[in-house]
Amino acid sequence: MKYWKSHFVFNKSERNGIFFLIAFIVILQILYFSYPFFIAEENTSEETKAEILQFQHKLDSLQKASSKKDTIYPFNPNYLTDYKAYRLGMTVNEIDRLLAFRSSGKWINSAADFQTVTGVSDSLLLQLSPYFKFPEWVTKNNTSNSTKSAPILKFDLNSVSAEQLQKIKGIGEVLSNRIVRYRSSIGGYRSLIQLKDVYGLSDEVRKELSKHLKPISDHFDRKNINEIGILELSELPYFNYELAKAVINYRTLHEGIDSIEVLSKIDDFPTAKFDRIQLYLSFN
Repeated sequence: MKYWKSHFVFNKSERNGIFFLIAFIVILQILYFSYPFFIAEENTSEETKAEILQFQHKLDSLQKASSKKDTIYPFNPNYLTDYKAYRLGMTVNEIDRLLAFRSSGKWINSAADFQTVTGVSDSLLLQLSPYFKFPEWVTKNNTSNSTKSAPILKFDLNSVSAEQLQKIKGIGEVLSNRIVRYRSSIGGYRSLIQLKDVYGLSDEVRKELSKHLKPISDHFDRKNINEIGILELSELPYFNYELAKAVINYRTLHEGIDSIEVLSKIDDFPTAKFDRIQLYLSFN
């Protein structure tokens, strides 16, 4: 026992030395195992900072790009590319019409020509026309002829094509096709008043269109309201089978119809279209 005890008996200096040695070893162990963590944390932090800075730069660039407005410089519309025309707000159909017109060897010499060819809206034309730049000889020619009224194109409403209609101010591809389709559905126009029934055709555009149309011949057959049968009546524009049946029943009960105003006594009769209906009926 004394033998073992002699190995664990230290004086004060030796004990302090052993204590500091153990403490030093412990500190070294802590630093050894924690050092890679600090390094990794420091590296991660630096990488994260770099990514954040890079992302912030991208945001700043996008913000500047979004806030920057495209500047329109003067240009000759005859040399518009499809890409630039698209950037200016033109539709694909409008661009195609412009390119087809130019490929035929023809030239646009005024803002009015540009709208006639492309069919752009008045608002877009108002936005773009201040930037049109034509050759000097074109500008002088337009100025010298400014006092002369341009000849007005005249069309037959019952034979005019959709493409010809698009030359008229305010009428684009959609409206021109509707005008032609409605003409087919009613078997031809009998009066310009029937243009009221074309969906989307405003009174203003209808008046402009009327300036370019030849008078419609009034030599067409009207069906006698007191002789027509129910099936034949139902096939006329503005009628269907139910309305035709109501008219025939009223005619039978009252022994005839002597004026179009009488039809207003029939329930649900389209009195607002009297002016168009009387183009197809007679009341003798």
